[in-house]
Amino acid sequence: MGEGTALRPVLEADLSFLHHLISDPAATGEHQWYGFHDPHLYRRRWDENGLLGDDGGVLIVTAEDDRLGLVSWRKILTTRNAYYWNIGVLLAPEARGRGHGTRAQRLLAEYLFAHTTVNRVEATTEIGNLAEQRAAEKAGFTREGVLRGTGFRDGRWHDGVVYGLLRADLHREV
Repeated sequence: MGEGTALRPVLEADLSFLHHLISDPAATGEHQWYGFHDPHLYRRRWDENGLLGDDGGVLIVTAEDDRLGLVSWRKILTTRNAYYWNIGVLLAPEARGRGHGTRAQRLLAEYLFAHTTVNRVEATTEIGNLAEQRAAEKAGFTREGVLRGTGFRDGRWHDGVVYGLLRADLHREV
């Protein structure tokens, strides 16, 4: 599963790579193309906090010295004093289908459990994104349900699928 996959903080030299991943329809893939983005979005966020904040962040997915994509997370408040993380992964086309996304999601979940007090990490994807659903399951996430009409892309609303991983699930065999 994704031999040699690792995560690291975003460097200034990675900013154009990140912009390409989210802004080029050929790079984003069928389920991630949401239109063109502000070309300075990552630059501003990187200048502010290196893309590592209290409410979420972005890391680069690597294998050896190659940049493969990104993982991200954002805080979802559930009560005044509780929250969980919602995570995502986006790999460059040439890195897909090799287990790197599965491994990156597992590494990110392990990192978040090790460095925050959350009890839950969640991943969501479009119902038609079968590759991401398989990757989440292989990473140890449990399919919890269908979210009807939650994502707007390509001129219409799409259903989503939600997956969860609890702190106690980390000790299950993946």
